[in-house]
Amino acid sequence: MSVNHHISDALLLDYASGNLSEGWSLAVATHLALCPSCRRTLAAMEGAAGALFDKVVSERPVTTSDWDAMMARISGPDTAREPAAAAPKPSTHARTSAGVIPEPLRSYLGGDVETLKWQALGRGAYQIRIPTSDPATQVRLLKIPAGKPVPEHTHEGRELTLVLAGSFRDGEDLFARGDLEEADGSLLHTPTATEGEDCICLAVTEAPLKFSSWIVRMIQPILKI
Repeated sequence: MSVNHHISDALLLDYASGNLSEGWSLAVATHLALCPSCRRTLAAMEGAAGALFDKVVSERPVTTSDWDAMMARISGPDTAREPAAAAPKPSTHARTSAGVIPEPLRSYLGGDVETLKWQALGRGAYQIRIPTSDPATQVRLLKIPAGKPVPEHTHEGRELTLVLAGSFRDGEDLFARGDLEEADGSLLHTPTATEGEDCICLAVTEAPLKFSSWIVRMIQPILKI
């Protein structure tokens, strides 16, 4: 598996510093379970932050040049190209296991895809709403039939979509297992599952989607999407 669409540095830094709420953290942690490259970047961030903290407590106050040096270390070319053999030992969020759904998401769902109870959305699509203690986000598992689109929509806020099985196209981009798409109100799109396999995704949003179709908008409160 080759992951081509990664977590943004800003989002990963928020995750590393503990500034993400539970819904966003679940999406990032599940992506990390599938993406060795982002796990290495996270380890570099944590290592650089630790070194900076040591400097604060043992030597002198942090300066602007200290911060710039830390960010250069995190985003330098060697970070993404570090060989897999040099990757840190996986932590809890980095473990993978057989099946479609990795930890930590599997624990939220109580099993893998063959044991899940889906709610029909219509036109062959299904969802599972995933409860969290985070009132600021909605977290759900989506199953989009092969070859079918999600109705055209945009967003009130941020949306993270992580592919777990199959793939979808959004414009010129292809998102497959492990790929993460970040979207916001600047994007009007119609993601479409590719042929051959249903697309299963983890989706996290902070506000209801804004659909172009008035028919979809009418039933949106019932479906709670």
